[in-house]
Amino acid sequence: MNNKMKSPADGRPTLARAFGNAVKSFASMLPQLVGVILLIGLFQTFVTGDMIASVFSGSIPRDTILGAFIGSISAGNPVTSYIIGGELIDKNVNIFAVTAFIVAWVTVGIIQLPAEASILGKRFAFFRNMIGFLLAIAVALATVMTMELLQ
Repeated sequence: MNNKMKSPADGRPTLARAFGNAVKSFASMLPQLVGVILLIGLFQTFVTGDMIASVFSGSIPRDTILGAFIGSISAGNPVTSYIIGGELIDKNVNIFAVTAFIVAWVTVGIIQLPAEASILGKRFAFFRNMIGFLLAIAVALATVMTMELLQ
């Protein structure tokens, strides 16, 4: 092996050292990740579409913000958000709220915030989630207004 392939500190190749560091980093994050996964499972089990639909009033501005907020504190995979969004539409929740809910569900993660903050930093996690929340509202408004123009 040439000198470029070995680390001067311990003699191991750089790739092997990087892999070892990645495994150690993942192992240190594992308890938080398991906690987040368990919280998501509990939330999806105990919070139903009927419970979510009952909080919407019919006011577009209020429901859009509320949809983004509920999506932010919810967690799960995108497919689940589409199913819940369909249930909300069936219960006559306005499309602005449903769109904001789905976008926030996918882009904002209040439940995952502690794990994200410890891995990426508190400031970054806070601003990423805040920007995601605001953009969820903007995207919902722009998407629904565009759909209405095209009809």
